[in-house]
Amino acid sequence: MSATAPSTIIEARLHVLRAATRDGVAMSFAPLTHRSMVLVELETADGRIGYGESWTNYPSWATVERVATLREGVFPLVIGQDSRRITELQRRLVVELTPIGRQWGAPGPIMQAISAVDIALWDLHGRACERSIGSLVGGRIRESSPLYASSLGPEGVVRQGRHCLAEGYTAVKVKLGFGREHDERILVEAREALGADVALYADANQAWGVDEAVAMAPLLAEYDVAWLEEPLRGNRLDELEELHRRTGLVIATGENLYGREEFRRFAASPAVAILQPDIAKTGGFTEALAICQLAEAHRKPVMPHLYGGAIAFAATLQLAACAPAVHAIEYDIRDNPLRDPLLIDGPRPHLGRIILPDGPGLGVDLDLHAAQRHLEPAPHSEEELTA
Repeated sequence: MSATAPSTIIEARLHVLRAATRDGVAMSFAPLTHRSMVLVELETADGRIGYGESWTNYPSWATVERVATLREGVFPLVIGQDSRRITELQRRLVVELTPIGRQWGAPGPIMQAISAVDIALWDLHGRACERSIGSLVGGRIRESSPLYASSLGPEGVVRQGRHCLAEGYTAVKVKLGFGREHDERILVEAREALGADVALYADANQAWGVDEAVAMAPLLAEYDVAWLEEPLRGNRLDELEELHRRTGLVIATGENLYGREEFRRFAASPAVAILQPDIAKTGGFTEALAICQLAEAHRKPVMPHLYGGAIAFAATLQLAACAPAVHAIEYDIRDNPLRDPLLIDGPRPHLGRIILPDGPGLGVDLDLHAAQRHLEPAPHSEEELTA
């Protein structure tokens, strides 16, 4: 009987973390009452541990589904495999599980689950090599990245905008989709707080039909909105192209697209100006990197969607470190106990930029004691985080 290779995955664990929001985070479709994440640990025979994260903001019961998908569908395909064969293993997960997702009518949750495992595999690889993920994938091309401040509104826009201005941000994004009158007030208050020199972006979270979005276009132009994210319900490419033809709006999208093949049509379309993959949703670091390469081929900037926890944050910073297509990173300014507080000496924004860490793997270390405070009780989560 042969000995187990040091790089063999011998155990896969998960933990559900949850924390109440304290500052009234709202989207056009529903409020966000809790921050949540499913944290994945992969352990190899040599005792190394890599961490990954699956996005679970919506619905409120998403963590229950994700735990089942990971335990029943993903982990059995991972345990016993060589952790160094990242691309091959990620492709196997995609090939074997996405057909099930199609039949289930839930391809998104499948890719969100795969994302966590893929990120953990890259973290393992970097830690084994004692190099950051960014330095392993073509080499680091930048040491810091611009940020744009995200998630202003729908209430308190003046206060939030002044805070962003004081912090040195040169670009901010407001939430829209709350009715024309309310949306106009958001834009008025944003410009009042920010002045004319700060770039203003807007996110409708798929609030409108085509005609509604066309009717909003003059208002967006009046307040000099540089680009508009996910304006249309369903995010159908043919409708985005119609909206672009009728208005000339600069459109950004991608947080709800899954995998490089789905991104391919959007990257090729003249209607889509900016691609926004989410590393904890679209298939992990492997898929996000392929999407960045696709964007580069079409000369389109990538501004990754980032609205999750500490591991997704760290992984996105590593993507920015090595992918030329990444032009800026989203930074949610609202209260998030599952992001910055869970990192030991993690990077913080400074004058609208952030340092891209160069430690092994994800570049930063998880504060296990801080994470422990947010663990959801069993049976959905393991009771202890591994030191």
